[in-house]
Amino acid sequence: CSLISHWWTERRQAGARLNQPFAQSKWELGVARRLRLQTRTARVFADVSVTLVLAVVLATTLPPVAIAQAGSEQAIVYQLIDQRLQWMDEVAAHKWLHELPIEDPVRETRVVNAAMQDALRFGVVPETSERFLRAQIAVAKEIQVYWFERWRTDGGPAHAPDLLFEVRPELLRLGTAMLAALRQRADPRDWNEFKSTVAVAGLSQKSLAALYRAVGEVRLFEHRLAQIRATGQVRIGSPGDYAPFSIRSADTGLYLGIDIDLARQLAAALGVEPVFVETSWPALLEDLAAGRYDIAVGGVSRTSEREKVGHLSSAYHVGGKTPIARCGDAARFATLAGIDQADVRLIVNPGGTNERYVDEHIHRAQKTVHDDNQTIFQEILNGAADVMITDRIEAQWQASRQPELCLTMPGTLTYQEKAFLLPQDAHWLEFVNGWLDRQIANGTVAATFTRHLAENAAEVGAREVDD
Repeated sequence: CSLISHWWTERRQAGARLNQPFAQSKWELGVARRLRLQTRTARVFADVSVTLVLAVVLATTLPPVAIAQAGSEQAIVYQLIDQRLQWMDEVAAHKWLHELPIEDPVRETRVVNAAMQDALRFGVVPETSERFLRAQIAVAKEIQVYWFERWRTDGGPAHAPDLLFEVRPELLRLGTAMLAALRQRADPRDWNEFKSTVAVAGLSQKSLAALYRAVGEVRLFEHRLAQIRATGQVRIGSPGDYAPFSIRSADTGLYLGIDIDLARQLAAALGVEPVFVETSWPALLEDLAAGRYDIAVGGVSRTSEREKVGHLSSAYHVGGKTPIARCGDAARFATLAGIDQADVRLIVNPGGTNERYVDEHIHRAQKTVHDDNQTIFQEILNGAADVMITDRIEAQWQASRQPELCLTMPGTLTYQEKAFLLPQDAHWLEFVNGWLDRQIANGTVAATFTRHLAENAAEVGAREVDD
């Protein structure tokens, strides 16, 4: 199999370099396609996995100065382009067997728009990423046309991998890795290396040259603040499950809360549109490193772990942890010793500072992890759990809305600052801190807290009157 695969590869590359259909019988076509299908996974892992991992690592961990010591970034980009285009015969096979047209302008526009938005994760200027993406689409269609013409003469394929579940996921993964590698690409480019690496049957020299030019025209924003201003949007990540800082409505999908109001004010100060991005406490740092948002809000606590991955703004709220339980159990849980008992069912939301505090200080109680922070207090009310340790401001908020719940201790168990989480970008941090410091000094932050807490109290009062 290895020898046949080597034979096939040599013939394919020779034909691609000459852009000539090399002589193949129907038997050869069938063997070649079966080989490609049977060895696809092995080829992806052998040729792509290391490249993809290296690209993502370079994009998320290494500073630009260190990149030059990590290998040829342009070679990584070229290899990823080649691997992505190698899938086009399978795309063509699916369309051939299902009698689908090669061109699909509606889908192409949708793909380009989504990919341009995804490119912002890596700081790529949208106009240049669009040109690069459209150049890839043009080349992909040329390769598919080549295979259609071959099959009209020599007979088409008998089967093809599933386009939706097999091919497109691989194309998306390769596309993401390509964007990550492009962020670290170093000039000068090398035409000879490019044309020897991107060797795909059916690709003309003219199209290859156009794709090469599009790669070279990709440009990056100097820093995150420049990207936000140029694109006219600031992407705001929030778990949306932590009152009174950020709550996402299950009915409308809208975000509400103290931090949401402050984030909207930040967007207004920038003169851009706020775009809210869903994240979670377990994935908060992963999404930051992946560039999925420009700033995270929603009651983010300052921790050393978060400071290693991103920047944290000036603190705008100080609080700490405290227990909350059914009022009938308040005396029972008035101390940590009372909570840390084998018969106590302690509930916690995953991935944040609440769980970290419990893991560090509670060793005997039965710990239950509840994924939905918006329904976690109902678990206590229903008797499925006994107590939760969370931030005092959230405990007060919930106790005001649920008269059956009570804080069990005065004060707080910890000292904790709330801040906004940002990528490690000095320009962006300087702007946010300057704006936030002014909002604190002029009373806007305090007024926002007061308004939300008063609205909560008024809502609770109105509900009690109705009852």
